[in-house]
Amino acid sequence: AHDFVYAWQRLVDPETGSEYAYIMDIAGVENAAAIMDGSKAPDTLGAVAKDDKTLEVKLTHPVPYFESLMAFISFFPMNEKFMTEVGANYGTSPETTIANGAFKLESYEPLATSIKLSKNEDYYDAANVALDGMNVLVIKDSQQAMLSYQNGDLDVVTLAGEQVDLFKADPEFINVQDGYLWYVSVNTQVEGLGNAKLRQAVAKSIDREAIVNTALKDGSIPAEFAIPTGLANGPDGKDFRETADTYLAQDLDAAAALFKEAKEELGAEEFTFSLLVEDTESAINVSQMIKSQVEANLEGLTVEIEQMPKKTRLDRMQQKDYDMGLTRWGPDYADPMTYLDLWVTGASNNNGSWSNERYDEIVKSAQTGELASDVEARWEALKEAEGILLDDAAILPVYQKGSAVMIKSNVSGVDFHTVGVPRVYKNAVID
Repeated sequence: AHDFVYAWQRLVDPETGSEYAYIMDIAGVENAAAIMDGSKAPDTLGAVAKDDKTLEVKLTHPVPYFESLMAFISFFPMNEKFMTEVGANYGTSPETTIANGAFKLESYEPLATSIKLSKNEDYYDAANVALDGMNVLVIKDSQQAMLSYQNGDLDVVTLAGEQVDLFKADPEFINVQDGYLWYVSVNTQVEGLGNAKLRQAVAKSIDREAIVNTALKDGSIPAEFAIPTGLANGPDGKDFRETADTYLAQDLDAAAALFKEAKEELGAEEFTFSLLVEDTESAINVSQMIKSQVEANLEGLTVEIEQMPKKTRLDRMQQKDYDMGLTRWGPDYADPMTYLDLWVTGASNNNGSWSNERYDEIVKSAQTGELASDVEARWEALKEAEGILLDDAAILPVYQKGSAVMIKSNVSGVDFHTVGVPRVYKNAVID
């Protein structure tokens, strides 16, 4: 329990500078926000070790998804003695890494293309871990990765592009739906993009079916939503998407009409916007299709693609130095709020600077207000919030990521998850 207290206090301590400190406040843990803004000390956090095996947590308000949050990495324990010894070198080698999972590091260094793991005999459920260890190979070239699989060097591999068509009939092929939403973030502070009709026109000119079937071919599905499928079930036991609407479907007539109105309102006939994309094969392919579709369907609108490493793209977008950016978000916990709080006015991840008073009101109430205590009303309000976001085309959803995976027929027990860590090998078995 003391390891949890140490880890949680360290997370919210401003001196740590954690990018995920905010999630402790999302969890509703007492004094988290005050500690992060420096008005209270880390040891005032509402998490106390009553004894070695009992952790007491105090919340400032009801948090319906609290238990789901506890499985997120930021809430994992850390050993204070070990952390003090290794300091800033933590995680740079097996000797400076400690964890309590089913496997432990045997061989690793930063930027390594080969990582070796061995079974952790101290793991609480070690008796039920069948594998003695794992070798992880980082192979960026998808063709080389598949060749390694065919040669028997890999037991599990992710396919890309044309490979999917080549191997989808293979009995070792499986399709897995991830929780990641890929969307175009629009900087509403850029001249022209602050106009909702222009944003709506762009969104309605995108053929998402063509993108997932031609540019991706990996099991991804078109996204006419902000909350992915398979993320969370409501009080009725149904997936959020089952009872929520869809938005911004391709409609070329509506797109043309909206673009015409936007041009009249903005007093311009031609627009040129840049689209930031990271330099991966899939992102480049998707961005090129978006460019061709938008330019073909909205005469007078030009999209200029800017390719760059992911880190550079993220930095540019966080600094709001962009027009549009192809980006993604993955869920931290099984609740729509893991997406919806991204676009609250002033939120750190609201790179597009979009703002809507009613949207803010719903999200705030669902987090800490009256809605937080009324599960059914909260669920319906979250659907309303998604509608506000997408009716205004605050973001332009493109697709929900899927993965095309090959797994050797003698391998079983690999678990796939929509939320949190996407693949878990604890239960894996090789026959």
